[in-house]
Amino acid sequence: MAKRSAKNPDFEAALAELEALVEKMEQGELSLQDSLAQFERGVQLTRSCQQALKDAEQKVQILLEKDGKTELEPFDDDATP
Repeated sequence: MAKRSAKNPDFEAALAELEALVEKMEQGELSLQDSLAQFERGVQLTRSCQQALKDAEQKVQILLEKDGKTELEPFDDDATP
């Protein structure tokens, strides 16, 4: 498993940082250089989040496998009470 660092935070921390970054950029008060640096950081965070989601999906697939076969059931949203 990959080590977490300031450049590769866990999913929740990356998402929170990305949300804060977007809010800051939407204010429009950053210089062009700062905006580009923030955009670059946003791309890194997005990739980190995408990888974390992909890893979680793979773990779910492994957990659902039985006897070498994946037994998936369709999601039925109407089944919730």
